[in-house]
Amino acid sequence: MAIHAHPDDESSKGAATMAYYATIGRVKVVTCTGGERGSILNPRLVGRSDIEENMHEVRRGEMAEAAKALGIEHSWLGFIDSGLPEGDPLPPLPEGSFADVPLEEPVARLVAEIRAFKPQVLTCYNEHGGYPHPDHIRVHDAAMAAVKAAADPSQYVDAGEPWTVSKVYYDVSFTPARVTTIHEALLAEGLESPFVEWIEHRGKAPARRVDARIEVSDFFPNRDRALLAHATQIDPDGFFMAVPRDIEARVWPWEEFELAHSEVGYPDDIETDLFARIED
Repeated sequence: MAIHAHPDDESSKGAATMAYYATIGRVKVVTCTGGERGSILNPRLVGRSDIEENMHEVRRGEMAEAAKALGIEHSWLGFIDSGLPEGDPLPPLPEGSFADVPLEEPVARLVAEIRAFKPQVLTCYNEHGGYPHPDHIRVHDAAMAAVKAAADPSQYVDAGEPWTVSKVYYDVSFTPARVTTIHEALLAEGLESPFVEWIEHRGKAPARRVDARIEVSDFFPNRDRALLAHATQIDPDGFFMAVPRDIEARVWPWEEFELAHSEVGYPDDIETDLFARIED
């Protein structure tokens, strides 16, 4: 089970890994909000009133197509997108939005999702949200609390039988090592790199620990189809699609994860399977 803040997050964070595991087991994405406050980021669609006036329905349709591309199951948690606050000082969160409601509300719904699906492995964002969007930080807080509560028979007694998640991983998407490796490979081929600005502003940020590295280059096409399904958010000529896939598969064929919690011990070395040490 992967818990995400908005539709399209699942396609840019660990998507190829989900597509791989969906070929040998069940994978489910739980999307906490409908992405209603997201802007249109694809310049080809900017100004389309039919999209702007129906963003909620459009993004639901995009999510359904992305789920098909990845071969996953999907459910909506039912909260309202908080939007990305801008300004100094930051404005208050919209009343009733996902990051504004009491934490117990998403925790209760996530406990029900976990107990119904019974995931052995769960992925979510780290304590910083991967990046500091209030909905991403709230996903971390709610997911970690829900994993603990789902295993406790004294909590949320009407939400199903208790279930213990064996392992929780944080997605580790844009590490300095990954970005720098691909950036240098592009320059060596005489190609333009989309990562120049990223390296300049974020390349010296502390790297997250990597505990699992999953080789999933065969599933990059599934990931790309899922990304492009989110047509309002992904520019076909933009950042996410800028790296030639043959180069990416050659120099960085992995997706990486940080092991945040384990009921089955911790590895001595980097894992190559998220289900390592889990029986059955």
